[in-house]
Amino acid sequence: MLPRVLEPEVMDSREEAVDYDVMDHAEVNRVFVADFLRAWRAISQTSSTTERILDVGTGTAQIPIELCRQDETIEVIGVDLASHMLEIGEHNVRQAGLHDRIQLARCDAKALPYDDDTFAGVISNSIVHHIPEPLDVLTEMTLVLRPGGLLFVRDLLRPDSDADVERLVNLYAAGANDHQRAMFDASLRAALRLDEMRDLARSLRFDPATVQITSDRHWTWSACKM
Repeated sequence: MLPRVLEPEVMDSREEAVDYDVMDHAEVNRVFVADFLRAWRAISQTSSTTERILDVGTGTAQIPIELCRQDETIEVIGVDLASHMLEIGEHNVRQAGLHDRIQLARCDAKALPYDDDTFAGVISNSIVHHIPEPLDVLTEMTLVLRPGGLLFVRDLLRPDSDADVERLVNLYAAGANDHQRAMFDASLRAALRLDEMRDLARSLRFDPATVQITSDRHWTWSACKM
């Protein structure tokens, strides 16, 4: 079993932000959004014409843009602690013509500046592996989610061995530059195992079985707040 090796909590150099944004996340983001919407619509009991979703660790706002493209009834607030990521994200939102439906804000996900029970859905893709103590940010997500809303968190799954890390990097970052490959390698090593994430869900009074392995490199936590 590989030990967890932490990487920096905030990717806030210009190089990191640019390299992250130009990597091809399109298919991964499309699947993430489609999976969230499928789960969210299955439990939604609202007749409201507009719903607010919080995207925690929004990066360069690629997921909010994809989410608004797939569902015209949604507005998104995306938060991140990395200024350079948000700067590129603001540009992406303007380019997509979605500035009226997507707001970006710089804040610490471990201390979200929103009231409890605010959002119809809280989503997050690949922030947990950046957090030294993931329980801190997961607790915040559950607090700002309103009862009946959906928590939908997806992140990398830590491989069992160095050989597995190398295999995944070669498979999914084959055309990437050295810096991008190194970032992916570090992220895999900083990720949680399934049992670790299930323990966190249990500690927050959610059924640990709501955390599932959903690809060869991801786990997903999809749970309705009671």
